[in-house]
Amino acid sequence: MNMQITMFILNGITQAALLFILGSGLTLAFGLMRVVNLSHGAFYLLGGYIGYSVFQYTQNWWLALLSGAISIALVGFLFERFMLVRVRNSNLGQTLLTIALSMIIADICLAVWGGTALKIKVPVSLNFPVKLFGVTYPSFRYFLILISIIIGVALYLILYKTKIGAGVRAGVDDRETVDALGINIRAIYSLVFVLSCFLVGIAGVLGATYLNLSPGADTQILTYALVIVIVGGMGSLSGAIVSSLILGQIISFSRGYLPEYSMFLIFIPMVIVLAIRPQGLFGRKL
Repeated sequence: MNMQITMFILNGITQAALLFILGSGLTLAFGLMRVVNLSHGAFYLLGGYIGYSVFQYTQNWWLALLSGAISIALVGFLFERFMLVRVRNSNLGQTLLTIALSMIIADICLAVWGGTALKIKVPVSLNFPVKLFGVTYPSFRYFLILISIIIGVALYLILYKTKIGAGVRAGVDDRETVDALGINIRAIYSLVFVLSCFLVGIAGVLGATYLNLSPGADTQILTYALVIVIVGGMGSLSGAIVSSLILGQIISFSRGYLPEYSMFLIFIPMVIVLAIRPQGLFGRKL
């Protein structure tokens, strides 16, 4: 295989790993709560900036990763508990509220961290060349892929091997029946939303290390996350995996061969899926 093609494929898989971490939580929250969290991209940006600041102060990348994830999980918990719950039955209210929060977070990030692009330095222990498939590739990118696999396995075990996961999946299928059976669907809502925010916090720090952070990145990240949800299907872990792989390869190859059309091309699978299977590749009809 051509070395350039191999590099594009590896870049696509790495991109897909980050996109999966970003989109898996959103697709579960969307599938259960029927809320498209339009502040998801802003949470990513804020988590990345918090991780950046912690890393600058401590020079500890693992602490930065943990800080970004926990801080966004806490912000998500407070937001869901005290604000989002008030517009639970209003699609317009949820949309406006999450957009407003996104704008507030973006302005705060701009005021605190400025308008220049920032990047977390890759730890030396995770940044060494690895030769595989005839290509020398940074070890951190393999590490990013490994993290996404670990998260995917953990989510599978939680969703399909625990009682909490059974409640989540039942809530995706029929929220009213689950509530009537005495299961605390309210607590499940909060748990899934916090998990979604925790994952996007992780994605923010990983993205700040793999890519960079800059004003406006939240909008691009939100676009990617929504495409993952639409293509994969609401509430589907398998859908998030497949759609992330598709999107990652499209981004990688389009940036290599058609960079001026890279943002346009990511919408092609979404249009095809919406035309053939509106509920997504692995989603269920509502």
